[in-house]
Amino acid sequence: MSGYPKSIRVDQGPEFISKDLDMWAYARGVELDFSRPGKPTDNAFIESLNGKFRTECLNAHWFLSLSDARRKCELWRRDYNDVRPHSALGYPTPSALLGRSPATSPP
Repeated sequence: MSGYPKSIRVDQGPEFISKDLDMWAYARGVELDFSRPGKPTDNAFIESLNGKFRTECLNAHWFLSLSDARRKCELWRRDYNDVRPHSALGYPTPSALLGRSPATSPP
């Protein structure tokens, strides 16, 4: 296994239509699967995550440096995956559903 996904589902945002991302994906055999323009329902799960991340993390904090942003985003990620129950999963945390303890989650 190469460590890369077979495909990545992306929207039409400028960060996802760049030549650099296209070249990175091509070099690694990763297919970029674009959602249809103006159709957020094509990628509803990530749209939901993006909305929560924007509201609960990006809009809730001032980032004083790149390391401060990384620390605050990582705290939010750990809370989202290790502490917060998810109704779409039947109310366990994602970590619990995967049988991982928070201590073994990726850093």
